[in-house]
Amino acid sequence: MNERGEHRPATTTDAGIPVASQEHSLTVGPDGPILLQDFYLIEQMANFNRERIPERQPHAKGGGAFGVLEVTNDVTAHTKAAVFAPGTKTDLVIRFSTVAGERGSPDTWRDPRGFAVKLYTSEGNLDIVGNNTPIFFIRDPIKFQNFIRSQKRLAANNLRDPDMQWDFWTLSPESAHQVTYLMGDRGIPRSWRHMNGYSSHTYMWINAAGDRFWVKYHFKTDQGVDFLTQADADRIAGEDADYHQRDLYEAIERGDLPSWSLKMQIMPFDEAKTYRFNPFDLTKIWPHGDYPLIDVGTLTLNRNVTDYHAEMEQAAFQPNNMVPGTGLSPDKMLLARGFSYADAHRARLGVNYQQIPVNRPKAAVRSYSKDGAMRIDNVTDPVYYPNSFEGAPAADAGTYAEQAVWAADGEMVRAAYTLHAEDDDFGQARTLLTEVMDDAARGRLVDTVSGLLAGLRRDEVLQRALEYWRNIDKAVGDRIEAAALERRRS
Repeated sequence: MNERGEHRPATTTDAGIPVASQEHSLTVGPDGPILLQDFYLIEQMANFNRERIPERQPHAKGGGAFGVLEVTNDVTAHTKAAVFAPGTKTDLVIRFSTVAGERGSPDTWRDPRGFAVKLYTSEGNLDIVGNNTPIFFIRDPIKFQNFIRSQKRLAANNLRDPDMQWDFWTLSPESAHQVTYLMGDRGIPRSWRHMNGYSSHTYMWINAAGDRFWVKYHFKTDQGVDFLTQADADRIAGEDADYHQRDLYEAIERGDLPSWSLKMQIMPFDEAKTYRFNPFDLTKIWPHGDYPLIDVGTLTLNRNVTDYHAEMEQAAFQPNNMVPGTGLSPDKMLLARGFSYADAHRARLGVNYQQIPVNRPKAAVRSYSKDGAMRIDNVTDPVYYPNSFEGAPAADAGTYAEQAVWAADGEMVRAAYTLHAEDDDFGQARTLLTEVMDDAARGRLVDTVSGLLAGLRRDEVLQRALEYWRNIDKAVGDRIEAAALERRRS
């Protein structure tokens, strides 16, 4: 019986020792000083001081759930990966997020949404790390850190600042495609359930014969794409900052399980050399008329997390987690992320972060990694290679030959991508604006952009932003200018 007269299991310390009281500290008499030997009080205070871990640099605010990917179609002509064999069901965890906001920021800010999937395959973890947009703002990773800083906060007043956002975007014209997408209806999804997910990057698939293909992953929402207006998003931000998190959790709890259809764009390996757009440029899409979507299967979320910190805040996704039959591509942003994501997890969670249950692969781990902070799994000798111990693991170049490769040569240079026939910074943005969006959607975009530009303080940034939109489409740019200037006058 506890101190309130209730019959409940005894609380214990983290070492399993029963606790005498959770109501009163140990003191010298009822009014005396607290004693240092109150080990439970000390443990509680010390643990509380250390509960928070560093939040992610981008993608700090987010949530997700567990689920399964079921492959319903045959894509073995393009990949030998066991996870994509017909009929295969693979457990997974998914995390949705906003990019720029901190962990406590509202879910409904206008921002791209992260769409990260970890598949616990029989051959190790496969991570597909993307967004709800098929493109990104930049194509070279040397600009990434500065891009994120431009979307965060000023050093002087710690406020987000539209001038520095538009300053960066307009000085980086390759951002036009993504900015057009962001300022359109899909810039604020109605919920995580009502948005698509994209690998954005180009990846490689390899089949059993060793044939290589360039691929893009598309997760198409089965709930239908839907969005919030800017006015609704602003209102909800003040009413419920966790609106998207709450929506997903409650939908799964009531049995309304969200799903996405996994589809692929697949390009034969050699076609990349002469394709009209650089297929590895993260600011470009492959038009579906060139490479139609191919059905693969269905991703369904069926279980909420039970401990947000353990199963979501500590979830670590990294595009260098690839299984046989998959690989990276010459996409410069992807190659850099192959290092940076894993390194971020080592800094934030510790070097042994892949032993945390949410990140632990279901396939057997036989590595030569050892020690480090928070090591959980015991290592066994030998702890080095090469060695002469019978049964010790060794690389299997026969079964798992490195096939996700491509040829490259040339002088060491710092240079932009080689332009393909139709490469430019504004063309695909113009197509999105004038051919994909209808008149009503363009009107909402003009209203959104003009409202943001009207708030700019620096005239040179405003003029550059207006020219940026005229470069995308002169008619729309002129409408934005007229609306922005009218708002500034009023």
